[in-house]
This record gives sequence, structure tokens and C-alpha cells, in this order.
Amino acid sequence: MPDNHAKAFSEALDLLSRKMLEDEPSLGVSFPYVTRPDGSWDLMPASVSAGYSGDAWSHGNWFCGFWIGLHLVSHLHGGDEAHLAIATERMRLVAPRSHDPNTHDIGFIFLSSALPLFHLTADPLHCETGLEAARQLRARLVRTDLGGYVSSWGPHDDQRGRRSSAIDTMANLPLLYWAGEQTRDDSFTVAAELHAQSTERTFIREDLSTYHAVEYDLPAGTRNRGYTFQGLGDESFWSRGQGWAILGYAETARATGNRRYLDLAHTLADRFLEALAGRSAAPWDFDDPAGDDATLDTAASAIVANALLQIADLEPDAGIAGKRRDQAIALLEDLCREHLSRDPSERGLLRHGCYSKPHNIGPDAAVLFGDYYFAEALLMVLKPGALRPAAKKLA
Repeated sequence: MPDNHAKAFSEALDLLSRKMLEDEPSLGVSFPYVTRPDGSWDLMPASVSAGYSGDAWSHGNWFCGFWIGLHLVSHLHGGDEAHLAIATERMRLVAPRSHDPNTHDIGFIFLSSALPLFHLTADPLHCETGLEAARQLRARLVRTDLGGYVSSWGPHDDQRGRRSSAIDTMANLPLLYWAGEQTRDDSFTVAAELHAQSTERTFIREDLSTYHAVEYDLPAGTRNRGYTFQGLGDESFWSRGQGWAILGYAETARATGNRRYLDLAHTLADRFLEALAGRSAAPWDFDDPAGDDATLDTAASAIVANALLQIADLEPDAGIAGKRRDQAIALLEDLCREHLSRDPSERGLLRHGCYSKPHNIGPDAAVLFGDYYFAEALLMVLKPGALRPAAKKLA
């Protein structure tokens, strides 16, 4: 990698570290998740679980782990022990959520917190926290005549959520793969791979874009309908959802060693990059009729850059792997050059993320998960294997 890329990536992580240490005194026991119009963080306690209020669904705090993960990235980048100490202390606030039976997002919470803390410290407490979270995620498996899938929302016995899953779930599967490796209990891996197979069958459209969510016919396991919460429409090409799918299939290839899943990650990545068409960041939905004036979602680009680096690590063909790595670095370079938030009044790292445009939540803001996947990708380039064990090439 040319030195100018390394310099830009390092400066972005330096900026992250400074902002986080500046913000910590004002957070109390809450966690950031999206910036307000004035650039300040909106906050939520880690204890807020997902749930129904009538028929309305709230996702609760599914992002608290990302803040811990960003502290760990900052620690590994600059060596400041303060970040590790803060991450360890904040883990105390997040750990009780490992018993949460209400959401697939338990994967996001602990993949970015307990697992890297265990990798860095070998503290068995973090391992057990991650395993308890994985048990809750495994318990969401719904058996069907065609296999099974992990339901995304609601308590395990609530039929409203039990019949549905979201493309985001693909990016939660690594918690199950990790648990299977830690415990040598294949039921974790089987649950995750069944979900990946069901997602391939029911979420991927003929044009290789993906649905945000699918409602299943039970017990058949066939798709009753595809729909969206955060995209433009039920049949539209929601960019971040494609990113979750690419990331999830790369992780599934890594865990299973199955070339089929890596090929699928390649295919979905090609579809995203084709739609991106050289823009500096993805629009929130590729089908937005506003075209080049559409609201952006830098988080989608960050997730895909992260996934492309993982694909490159797994791909045994050196030429193809190099191409994927170059594509990832180009996306990260664009984000650093065009969308990095250097203004002190803007507390996030990446401008122009889009949490949920249909719900007017952070429609043009820094979003914590975007910052995390961006920062993790930068660290993957600068210090491969620092935050988690490096992947091995597929045979």
C-alpha cells in the first residue's frame, strides 16, 4: 500500500481516538448511536432492549458494543491504555445484554465488544459473555421443511417476529461461528449455516440485489413476501442491506471453508460495486429517483470495504485477492478524502451516514455502526490480525 494511503488511514484513526476520549466524560452510562443535526451524539443506555409497543417494533440499543469496539481499535492503533481501560469498564454496562432473548442484534453487540476483548485480554469472563449471547442467538433458529433460519425480532415465542428475518442477520452470524469454534459444539455452526442457506434461497433477487426482510410461510420455509423497513420500497435496492449480505457470506466462507459462500460474496460485491459506479459513497438506496442527488449512506460503503478486505484474505487466487484489496482501499480512501468529519462540532467520524431515512432517524448523520466498520477496516489494512485472528486462505 502506498505510504499516502497508510498516512491517511492512520490520521483518520488518530482523529477517532481524540474524539472518543473527548466525548467520554459527557456520556455517563449511555452510549452514542447517531449524531443530531448540530453534530452532537444522541445517546441511549445499553440496557434498552428491543421490543413491541402494540404492533410497533423498537430495535432498542443494538449499537452499544460498537463504542467498545471503537475504543479497542483506538487502543490497538495508538497504544493508549486509556482506551482499553474504558472499553473494559464499559463492558460492565453491556454484559447484562448477553441474556437478551429479544433480538438478533445481540450478535452486533458482542461481536464488537466481548469477542475482541477476549482476543486481546484472554479474560474468560469475556468469553463466557460472548457464549451466553451466542446461546440466545442460536435459540432464535426456526426449523422449516427446507432447513431453518434465525428470526430477527421479538421474543422467541412471539409469532410476529418468529415468521420473519432480515438481511442484517447475516452480519450477526459470526457470533455463532465463533461460539462453535470455542466450544466445539457444531450446533452453533449448523444454525448459522442453515440461516445462510435460507437467505440465499429467499433474499437474493434475480438481479442479485437483496430484500431487507422476508416473511416465511411456516412450516414450509418458502418466502411469503419480501419487504423493507429502511429501504425506499419493498423491491428496491437498499445499499446497506447488500453490504450486510456480502459481509455475512464472507464470514460464512471463513467459518465453513466452503468456496460456494465465498463465490456468493464475490457475486454480491460485484453487484454493489456495479451500482456504486465509482461514486465516493453509496446512496442510501440505489433506486432512489434522485440519482446523484440522493441521500448518501457512507456506512454502506464502509461495511462493503470491510467485507472486501475479508474476501481478499480468503481468496486463494492472488490476482483476484489483490483486486478485492485494491477495491476496498479505494473505498476507504474515498471515505477518508470526501467524508471524514474533521469539524470539532461533529462528534462522529464519518459524515453522511443514514440510519433510517423512512423513519427520519439520522437521515444524514454519523452513525456508530458505520464508524465501527470503517475504523475496523482501516485497522485491518494497517495492522492485520490485531483485532481478531487473521483469516486463512480457502483451499
